Amino acid sequence: MMCRIAAVLVLAILWLPDWPVLFGSFPGHMIRHMGLVAIAAPLVVLGWPRLQRLAPPVLPATVFEAVIVWAAHMPLLHAASRQQGPAFAAEQALFLLAGIAVWAGAGRQNAAMPGAVGLLLTSMHMTLLGTLLILAPRDLYAALCGTPPDLGGQQMGGLIMLGIGTPIYLFAGLVLTASALKERSA
Repeated sequence: MMCRIAAVLVLAILWLPDWPVLFGSFPGHMIRHMGLVAIAAPLVVLGWPRLQRLAPPVLPATVFEAVIVWAAHMPLLHAASRQQGPAFAAEQALFLLAGIAVWAGAGRQNAAMPGAVGLLLTSMHMTLLGTLLILAPRDLYAALCGTPPDLGGQQMGGLIMLGIGTPIYLFAGLVLTASALKERSA
């Protein structure tokens, strides 16, 4: 019950305030992204454990999630989602769905090692994307979004991705690895 309440609260916190206005366009957008896939999604899965039986196996879910995350950061799709219209709603729904698929697949019974691999792969691709956003020599989105260049905001968004996604997925992947190794030795 506590995880259900926490999931609903996190979703409300992510969707009610205008994060881009509070923290800048790109960092605010990234707070929502990472909150959905790395915080809200695992809370939803913990609150509604039946989702684990409905979820696809973790490795296809991981590929699905990676496609969603990388596609959403392609300049044209990112620009469309920043307009706060149907593209924004679709992006938010896909991020939450992809996050739930990964976490539910990773939590399936008797699937600790595939779950660990899925979470560790997710940590790796998020680390790569966050690093690319930080190291890009220019703002990748300003021209298409019709905003002034904000390389610092893009870099802060990459840091948010690294600071939230990388440790959460890495820690959960390591916990599942330890669990799988314990099962094998027993």
